[in-house]
Amino acid sequence: MKKDIVPPTVEDVAVAIIQEENEEGETEWNAFLINLKKEKMEGVLVTSHGYGTFDGQDVKTSTLRHFLDEIKPGKFSKIEPVIENLFGLNNEYWVSFYINNVMYDKKYIFLPETIKEENFTQIPCINKKGVMIK
Repeated sequence: MKKDIVPPTVEDVAVAIIQEENEEGETEWNAFLINLKKEKMEGVLVTSHGYGTFDGQDVKTSTLRHFLDEIKPGKFSKIEPVIENLFGLNNEYWVSFYINNVMYDKKYIFLPETIKEENFTQIPCINKKGVMIK
């Protein structure tokens, strides 16, 4: 029975981590959810956590949950700040949302040491450089 249920495929939705400068002129990293679709995303729920190995020990961060009411087509929303010390871990963002009363969900995982300048690309809609998973 379970094999007969085919969940809808998530396309044109991305998570990006971008290096920015805050009001005090300090560098900070932020995670964003980007809607590249032609429909608005509603009831958006994002859970995030990090996991992996640090100094030979298994590490798991707290799970954070964020509710974003809606993201209009071609727009984005900031999810959370990201601490640079966590770049050595897997950084996972699980995104669930509705479009036209159909629920979608997808897991985005930034692997250890992939959030760095050599992997930067131009992020659509935000027009800044960062690392993006689509």
